[in-house]
Amino acid sequence: MRIFVNNKEVETAAINLFQLMCELAIPEKGVAVAVAGQVIPRSQWEFIILSEGVSIVVVKGVCGG
Repeated sequence: MRIFVNNKEVETAAINLFQLMCELAIPEKGVAVAVAGQVIPRSQWEFIILSEGVSIVVVKGVCGG
C-alpha cells in the first residue's frame, strides 16, 4: 500500500498505525501522530486502519529551546 508520511511517499505492508510505527522504527514516546489531520493518541494506534494514499504526520518532541 502507498501512503504518505511527512509528505514523503512510503510503500508499506502495515495494516494499522501501530504496525506502521513499528515498521518505521518510530519511538513510542516523545512523538505525536496525526492521520488525515486528526491527532491519534498512542493508545489508539492499533485501532487506526490505514488506507491507500492516507497522509500521516509524525512530529518528534525535542528538549531545549
